[in-house]
Amino acid sequence: MTDRTLTALRPRELETGPAATKKGPWSHWRITRDADEVAWLVFDRKDASTNTLSTEVLEELDDILAKIEESPPRGLVLRSGKASGFCAGADVNELRGVTDTGQVEERLSRFHAIADRLAGLDVATLAVIHGHCLGGGLELALACDRRIAVPGATLGFPEVMLGLHPGLGGTARGTRLIDPVVAMTMMLTGRSADARKARALGLVDMVTEERHVRNAAGAVLAGEGARRRGRLKRLVLNAAPVRALVANRMRAKTRQKASPDHYPAPFALIDLWRRHGGSARAMRKAEIPSFTRLLVTDTAQSLIRAFFLREKLKNLAGREQEFAHVHVIGAGAMGGDIAGWCALQGLRVTLSDMKPDVIGDAVKRAARLFEKRRLPGPVVRGALDRLVPDPRGIGLPHADVVIEAVPEKLDIKRKVYEQVEPRLKIGAILATNTSSIPLEQLSQGLKQPGRLIGLHFFNPVARMQLVEVVRHAKADERALDAGRAFVGRIGRLPAPVSSAPGFLVNRALTPYLIEAIVMLDEGVDPLAIDRAAEGFGMPMGPVELADQVGLDICLNVADMLRDKIDRPMGDIPDWLRKKVEDGELGRKTGKGFYCWKDGRAQKNKRGAASPEGAEDRLILPMVDACVTCLREGVVDDEEVLDGAMIFATGFAPFRGGPMRYARTRGIDNVTSALRNLAQQHGERFSPDPGWDKLS
Repeated sequence: MTDRTLTALRPRELETGPAATKKGPWSHWRITRDADEVAWLVFDRKDASTNTLSTEVLEELDDILAKIEESPPRGLVLRSGKASGFCAGADVNELRGVTDTGQVEERLSRFHAIADRLAGLDVATLAVIHGHCLGGGLELALACDRRIAVPGATLGFPEVMLGLHPGLGGTARGTRLIDPVVAMTMMLTGRSADARKARALGLVDMVTEERHVRNAAGAVLAGEGARRRGRLKRLVLNAAPVRALVANRMRAKTRQKASPDHYPAPFALIDLWRRHGGSARAMRKAEIPSFTRLLVTDTAQSLIRAFFLREKLKNLAGREQEFAHVHVIGAGAMGGDIAGWCALQGLRVTLSDMKPDVIGDAVKRAARLFEKRRLPGPVVRGALDRLVPDPRGIGLPHADVVIEAVPEKLDIKRKVYEQVEPRLKIGAILATNTSSIPLEQLSQGLKQPGRLIGLHFFNPVARMQLVEVVRHAKADERALDAGRAFVGRIGRLPAPVSSAPGFLVNRALTPYLIEAIVMLDEGVDPLAIDRAAEGFGMPMGPVELADQVGLDICLNVADMLRDKIDRPMGDIPDWLRKKVEDGELGRKTGKGFYCWKDGRAQKNKRGAASPEGAEDRLILPMVDACVTCLREGVVDDEEVLDGAMIFATGFAPFRGGPMRYARTRGIDNVTSALRNLAQQHGERFSPDPGWDKLS
């Protein structure tokens, strides 16, 4: 939405009285009346680029609603004054560190009363939605009688990502407005709906272009537009016997993806609907204590912390910089996927490789990725047009960023740099995607070593959110700043780390993977090993992860770390080297520790029970390696470390990251457990000296 459009929506600032000409006394809201006596209430939170619901915002809304009740307009239109969207939900700052349940219930009851006041106004109310309308923002819109969406709007309930469910009456209003199973699915998964889908579901009554909003609003307030359908179906699904049956199915399906011990919110939501879904009033009332109980759990507070870790990493991207052209050297699995992702983000990409057929395969993979994401045809065509095969490297001198992603061999990479450096344009970044080679070694021989930085992506590129931005002793700060900005530009989270063997993520992850291999060598069932890690909360176990990464890559990184770090490690069995020699590399070859079909590991669903102590054997070496990285200065901030591990490895988000987990469990408890493991299984478990420095 443009400033001109917003100006058109509020031609004169007025209070709610028919003859008033003075702006209201509110910081976050503006209200006007047009010639038809329709009040336009614009939500425009001060000192913020995005609207969120804070206590102050809602208290001001309550004051405005009281004045509207005193002098009712013909109708009320609620919309946003922010270009970013309607409302992103609750102000998460007010949820952080909460422990007083009584205070939470009291405040939430007050907020419910404000939403109910909006819903109970004796005038027709309409929410006009553009951009994001999420969480509490959608709940506020649902308290209006009708809703209009502008194309591009996104509606959803993402509270489950914070270990919560809707808390402003949305559980009841959502399940009464549309098919309750659909509404529950949206809340259980956190998935959003675009404007067209929201219209089909019944969340909004009309979708119209911005230029038609004023006329559409008048028509909807006059009672025109599509009405809700499927009332009988909603009544049947909300009836107690059917509700109980459907809720049991929801619970069983949810258990397949999440443990109630780890993630209680989905199960609390299902229970809330099962018990109270027959009465909107009862469900809204029960929503308050249910939300409160969830908010004070370690899970919710850790997930809220993860939200702020994400924001912190986002902010590390710094100020926006202009990037138009990326040149990628090496079209293999990583280089090709990096190129495809950059093209999808709107950048022109030239992709070079010594083998033209490898470039062709990379373009095909990109096309499959775009298709899998169900992107509109014009978006796909545009991205593919920007992804340019360039076997001769013609695009290199024009690129703002040059990313090298050739095989992990020092001599090969140096040879590439020797050819590339003279052709780089002034100010261009030269970045390596190396996962293990120290940049001090890579920069030797460069005439301008300061322009070389690491941009270490993770596989699969399209899913993994983190990119390590690697500095070395001679790195230019401007190149590092530009590297972080570039990572932000392509929608990824930058994590600044220092050059060291394995950097941060691989250094921490390798002991986890090696211990799984040692346990396999001991005869432990691979599924039992994976179940132990998944029981801790990892998204997948280390055996499956090794297959995903590639056994050849795991072996190379393990051998490199063994040579580079002064630390005992588990022995790599000869049979693993034989598997790699035989081409059994995991998912990419169809066979590794597991057999793979259609991108999925084929597992025996039963498997053996996890051996006693397996969880600590897997997880604590990873946590210990994180402490090593802090002590050695690979990363100098615990929050950056925790964020990097969550967003690169999936380290149990509900535990808040490795360091948060260690502090919650207790430093003494963790080090004692490591010493016990060292007595049982060897010196590789001895606690790092860095534990003594943690306060």
